[in-house]
Amino acid sequence: MKKVFLSIALVAAMGMSFVSCRDTENKNDEIEETMDDTGDAVEDAADDVADATEGALEKTGKAIDNAAEETKEAGRAVENAVKEIGDNN
Repeated sequence: MKKVFLSIALVAAMGMSFVSCRDTENKNDEIEETMDDTGDAVEDAADDVADATEGALEKTGKAIDNAAEETKEAGRAVENAVKEIGDNN
């Protein structure tokens, strides 16, 4: 999220630095360019966030699957230990 805000702030600062108070004729064109640049920066940032989130979700899913399998194995080990204790008595 920091990238999104920083990108927007950077584009806005650049847009403001190039706009002169004396140039009223080109003001609309510059505003449109700034808006387009800001929109592009927001889209790029959203894509970056989506890519990062996708990888994190995949890793989380794999970790959950591994934990479930390990829990099953631990349950089997407990069952075997209980059977052994029962057989020894």
